[in-house]
Amino acid sequence: MKNSTVETPRVEEGKIFAERLNGLAASVGCLALVGAYLTTGQIIPGVV
Repeated sequence: MKNSTVETPRVEEGKIFAERLNGLAASVGCLALVGAYLTTGQIIPGVV
């Protein structure tokens, strides 16, 4: 058996930033959904 090292693939910095920004936007959207539901009792205010 050969003694070889395993290289881990590197992720580009731009992709890491984009994923973090996407996660932040999703979190803000969920917070807005909960806030709208708590204040109006509707998930989408104005829609039956």
